[in-house]
Amino acid sequence: MIQIGGGAFDLRQERAEPEFMLEMILSLFLMTKAAPASNYASVTDTLRRIVQENPTNAQWIDIGPSDSGQMISGLKIGNGEIADLIVATHHGNEYGSTAVALGAAEAFARNPIPGHTVYVIPVLNISGYNSRNRYERTSSGTVDPNRDYPGPCVNGASHRSKATKALAEFLENAKIVSSATLHTHWPAVLYPWGFSTRDTKTEYDSTFIGLSKDAVVESGYEVGNSKELLYAADGAFEDYAYWKHGVWSLLFEMGTTHSPSQNQMKQMIEVNVPGLRRFFENAPKQRAVNHAFTGKCDKSSRQREHLE
Repeated sequence: MIQIGGGAFDLRQERAEPEFMLEMILSLFLMTKAAPASNYASVTDTLRRIVQENPTNAQWIDIGPSDSGQMISGLKIGNGEIADLIVATHHGNEYGSTAVALGAAEAFARNPIPGHTVYVIPVLNISGYNSRNRYERTSSGTVDPNRDYPGPCVNGASHRSKATKALAEFLENAKIVSSATLHTHWPAVLYPWGFSTRDTKTEYDSTFIGLSKDAVVESGYEVGNSKELLYAADGAFEDYAYWKHGVWSLLFEMGTTHSPSQNQMKQMIEVNVPGLRRFFENAPKQRAVNHAFTGKCDKSSRQREHLE
């Protein structure tokens, strides 16, 4: 039986069959390099299976085409008034984040959060995922998707990737209240601001700290400000979601490697899915009101390049 966590998160209370779904999710990441184009197709096959097994709770969604020409797909889980988002694989080599997103989709589809609708997008960077590459190939050249969002300290063009543009539009149209961005390989849960500034405090640091602590009960990950605990990263989704819309946005840095084994991915699912659920359950029911950045940019801050 699958156990994603304790109590309400223990899937042993909800199913009696063997750990088929979890094993299937983990098996996706044994793909050989001989057929990389099949990688994303295997993810979407898993999403379809989750919908088939949970037709009342899970619906298929498409948020738009990527630069690869493939549709960025995910699931809508539950039917509550509060909308939440899980998005993984901004960086195509971080397949551990894909596994956790699929694990969350499966767990939430079997046991939706009352009063919530959770949208899960397992792979944002499709071309990068298919080639196990951090970056995305776009018509504008090679792009790091998690440096491709507007922000108060961003210089130059944003949304060079169709995927980041589609996600930004979805964030607004779906009226997302809380979001979790999944990455590897630095075990921490982080909150804004994380860009080039010395003025890292928000109006809601105490709320963010509380939510981050809620998210790490099982994992024991570090909790902190994104820029102070790691380094500055201009154009990241986490800051964009909070800065633009007041979304309660957390960055989940999971595990200790970009190349986790099956056992490591299983452990990442087990300790992070309950934390994701608790984060959404305990987050404020409305977006933050005072989410403007009123500090100063400081480009002397060390930029985060390859930690997430």
